[in-house]
Amino acid sequence: MSKNYKIAVVPGDGIGKEIVPEGLRVINAVAKKHGFSIDTESFGWGAGYYLKNNEFMPADGLETLKAFDAVYFGSVGLPEVDDTLPAKDYTFKVRTGFNQYVNYRPVRTYPGVQRPLRTEKHIDFVIVRENTEGEFVQMGGQYLPDEANGMGTDTSVFTRKGIERVAHYAFKLARTRRNKVTHITKSNTLINSLSYWDRVIKEVAQQYPDVEHEQMYIDNSTAMFVLKPEIFDVVLTTNLFGDILSDLGGAVMGSLGLGGSGNINPEKEFPSMFEPIHGSAPDIAGKNIANPYGQIWSAAIMLNHLGETEAANSIMEAIDKTTKAGVLTVDLGGNASTSDVADAVIKNL
Repeated sequence: MSKNYKIAVVPGDGIGKEIVPEGLRVINAVAKKHGFSIDTESFGWGAGYYLKNNEFMPADGLETLKAFDAVYFGSVGLPEVDDTLPAKDYTFKVRTGFNQYVNYRPVRTYPGVQRPLRTEKHIDFVIVRENTEGEFVQMGGQYLPDEANGMGTDTSVFTRKGIERVAHYAFKLARTRRNKVTHITKSNTLINSLSYWDRVIKEVAQQYPDVEHEQMYIDNSTAMFVLKPEIFDVVLTTNLFGDILSDLGGAVMGSLGLGGSGNINPEKEFPSMFEPIHGSAPDIAGKNIANPYGQIWSAAIMLNHLGETEAANSIMEAIDKTTKAGVLTVDLGGNASTSDVADAVIKNL
């Protein structure tokens, strides 16, 4: 009896509408090859939906998504919509509503892709970003913003439970890789919140004596991402630092268009959501030139999460063959279109 998965598809805005369908073509091709099936339902939510309906998704949106095994997402945001809204009214809503406390953002070298770094060393690490707490909880406010004494505050929240669960995930992940966790902090200046973060992670680390553990300040790690990215295996970091470091990771690979990610609920009590790390890039939308590799990689991460490991691996092998053969989009110095890339990946499957 072949397995069937129900996938909610949210293309979002801008290039999401182009790269998500190409990613789906790859998913369907790999499903056929590995003997499982995918049922998809598409939802037109996002900033475009907001312009018509004054909300990014319907009030019962999360209830609707609950019925699915996973959410395959593009990106959200448009220039004519206030930039403080997409995260608050879509992304964070899904992450916190579905307890997706792990943001899984891998960084690796793609064969045949020119990188900005001189190093020829192979890079392969995963940023595990705490995804529902920390600096992004949006506890705060503005007081008399237009006055001379106006002010704005945001309060970070780090709980023992929140730190422990993401730390356990990172150490368990390291056991399946190269047995090393580097946790990122800035406790020399954020002496209350991040010294607590450090303390709880160190307590968890003691339960994994087989995993090498080191602590690194964010300023040093930012430099090391550029100077010695090959030293990292699993990078455990806070919500804000993870957001920034994963874009640096994309740049280290050669383009933000290459990065895939998962917003993961490890216990599978709720669906997890898989998306590329870049934005909606409305300036290049509709031209069939957007880089779909990050979206396709997100499909592999999704299938891996669903337990279809072989299918996920074969997508990654097909991606590698494709980039090695020089099928590269404009951002990578090539001239392949969005659909050319998906065609080539499917052929290489």
